[in-house]
Amino acid sequence: MSLRESDPAEIGGYPLEARLGSGGMGTVFLARTASGRPVAVKLIHRHFAEDDEFRIRFRQEVAAARRVSGAFTAAVVDADPEAEQPWMATAYIEGRTLAQHCAAEGPLSGAKLRNLAIGLAEALRDIHRAGVVHRDLKPSNVVLSPEGPRVIDFGISRAVDQETLTMTGRIIGTPPFMSPEQLQSPRDVGPRSDVFSVGTLLVYAATGRGPFEADSPYLMAYQVVHEEPSLGAVPEALRAVVEPCLHKEPGERPSSDELLVLLRNLPVDLGGTEADGFGAVRPGDMVTQHLSPTPATAAPTVEPAGPGAGKTLSGRRLRHRWRPALAVAVAVAAIGGAVAALNAVRSGSDGDQGRSVAAPGAALPYGFKPWHKAVLGGREDIPDELRCVARGDAVYCGGGGVVAARLRARDGSRVWTVKSPGVPAQGVHLVGATSNTVLGYRIAAQDDPKSPLTEVVAVDARTGRELWSVPSGAQSQAVTGRTRDAVVFGSDVVTVDGSDSRLEARDTRSGAVRWTTPFPAGAQCAPVPAGPRLFAMCATDEEVDAVVVLHPTLYEVDRATGRLGAPLAVDGPAVPMGVAGGRLVLLREHLEGVASDGYDGVVRVDPAARKVTYSRLARTYAGTPGMADGTVYVSGQTGLITAIDPSTGRRRWSRQTAVEGTSGPVAGGGALYFSSATGRVVALSPHDGTPLWTTGPHADGLTGEQGASPRVTVAGRAVIVAAANNTLFAFDTHKPPKTG
Repeated sequence: MSLRESDPAEIGGYPLEARLGSGGMGTVFLARTASGRPVAVKLIHRHFAEDDEFRIRFRQEVAAARRVSGAFTAAVVDADPEAEQPWMATAYIEGRTLAQHCAAEGPLSGAKLRNLAIGLAEALRDIHRAGVVHRDLKPSNVVLSPEGPRVIDFGISRAVDQETLTMTGRIIGTPPFMSPEQLQSPRDVGPRSDVFSVGTLLVYAATGRGPFEADSPYLMAYQVVHEEPSLGAVPEALRAVVEPCLHKEPGERPSSDELLVLLRNLPVDLGGTEADGFGAVRPGDMVTQHLSPTPATAAPTVEPAGPGAGKTLSGRRLRHRWRPALAVAVAVAAIGGAVAALNAVRSGSDGDQGRSVAAPGAALPYGFKPWHKAVLGGREDIPDELRCVARGDAVYCGGGGVVAARLRARDGSRVWTVKSPGVPAQGVHLVGATSNTVLGYRIAAQDDPKSPLTEVVAVDARTGRELWSVPSGAQSQAVTGRTRDAVVFGSDVVTVDGSDSRLEARDTRSGAVRWTTPFPAGAQCAPVPAGPRLFAMCATDEEVDAVVVLHPTLYEVDRATGRLGAPLAVDGPAVPMGVAGGRLVLLREHLEGVASDGYDGVVRVDPAARKVTYSRLARTYAGTPGMADGTVYVSGQTGLITAIDPSTGRRRWSRQTAVEGTSGPVAGGGALYFSSATGRVVALSPHDGTPLWTTGPHADGLTGEQGASPRVTVAGRAVIVAAANNTLFAFDTHKPPKTG
């Protein structure tokens, strides 16, 4: 993944070459030593560097990683935990993580599975001999290098003789791979907690599933503490070793030395399972709920962005668009004192899987069957960019390296694809579609200096033939908090010109210019559609440059001439949501310094009365905002969805779902649809948020993302969902895929 404009050129004297990923605590870069040796440099996020608890945790991570640097871990090369932004450089380990391998190729078997098991036990033995407890062993923290498995990320590890960092009363870890004592009494966690985690890892590696699975981290944690593991698909010989590792009582589990002896005695082929016909399955959401890039990670496909790609990344939304959860934080009370509530959820409050939500008159596309496709031309290093819109039997998609593509709604078959030579940045999705034209973004390749950095491209909806293109600006995210440098408005497309100096309206089919309107002096603007009206939302150059727009100004735009009306000042920062009662609705952001902490108010703009009104929310809601049918929704990282009345700012309802990190909503057929990057979809009743059904995952993606645009589009009774890795799938709302 290419470096961004905001990334440093070097850290601690190590020149940076590429991004390897960004996780809860920091960003990981590929760098080089003076001798040319590749290293992975983990840079702690600035806002965490100012938090004493996180700084203590990072010091512990560095100390633990130094203690265990050996044949089965990533050796620490250099570190400065006291720097203004702490960092650590480790040896770069080439290879995929266990999570990535299983997602791509399925579970391991035979000699590969046995070698992994022995390698993990050897790593665990060395870690424990160094006096360290890892406490976060999971598939994304195991790299399958050519020399054997390597255990990475000691971010929440500790020395055996060290006090546990309490993190203000929360338990930090990943429930599917945590031990019962880690969930119930984290201060009592010892080396045999890691043995339990290795047991869950081996089940996962052998079957693609963990021994405990549920629709939410809370239910999963309950299973870890109280229920027996599911081992039916584990090869019989391996099961005999795994079962004692998963004992609820730490004293009944083998030590890491004893585990190594048991695994070395396994047969090379490991045998099969007793459960005839119960085969291993592909991994799902459990792979993705806890993805957190670490200093040692899989080798990236490094393709630098074009010279303008960094510009597209500017803007305040990027402070939290890619903010994965620090791993799932499970409240102590929820595990120890809420068994009755957990049982209530388990008994069916998550909804009826088979309940129909489509309107009686809704129909499926002719010949429809459920389908699952990947859009060719997409980029793996831009994993969650594809968005789609349905028009009859046509599904038009764009983003992730694709200007536009057309698929058939009935089966997902491809009609045509137009690729982008450059690497798209966050927020670059499909512009829109009319009955005969599709519009998308094209990013120039780095080696093509003559081409515009970003273009809006119009293609024929039937053939995919390019009709026209025009250079486009890329600053709207800084102004509005959303990428809206171009919007389809009726039969026109309104764009920001390539010099970021004016709005331009063109006929979507011919590209003929309808009008151009210069920005107000000293300001930058973005188009904001509001029902039948169009606004320009503007901010001063100084505020855009500072990436904090506190005083945006709205101008109504005459659709026929482009003339700007009188300005309406807004107390910001504010993000446009949509229209309710003829008024433009915006959500006010709550800032902690320059970082957004969520949304604390509703702004309503009445263009006819030229009046701006404000309502404070009862609390600050963090998550991804959206609007449907006159109601504002905020989707939290942990699956909590809140409905807000935009006319009063009052909460209509809140519903805890089993789908973390959702974006949405999309309304259709009497339901609201929210979906995560993994492709998990939840359908809720608009009336009170009652869950109607929830699906399982369809892709390997981050679930902690915030600020993502909706991934669902509705075609009659069919729901079409865009997931990570440019994956699309579709199903009948009368027969949603079952969870699991």
